[in-house]
Amino acid sequence: MIDVSASVSGALVTVTGDLDLSVSDSAPAALRQVSHLEHDRLVLDVCGMGFMDSSGATWLITLADEVGRRGGTTVLRGASARDLFVLKVAGALDLFEIDTAHRC
Repeated sequence: MIDVSASVSGALVTVTGDLDLSVSDSAPAALRQVSHLEHDRLVLDVCGMGFMDSSGATWLITLADEVGRRGGTTVLRGASARDLFVLKVAGALDLFEIDTAHRC
């Protein structure tokens, strides 16, 4: 499940469950929601994410790239070592500011 919300301080995308082909219907809609928000800071909370396949990684990268093209920052919160490894191998880790202080 992907939930998008906004506040005065920025936008929040919360991912729960698996980020894979099973969310292929809701992922594009969430991306459109984020692209319409006028915030320069997006927090991706993946504390509740169980598994991420290549389509899920691609979605996170696309999201961060969209925010970055607008001059914004994408903060990745709650990513596991495995998730960070996948993003590093994809050459996309630098698209994210990693929140190391947050504890899920």
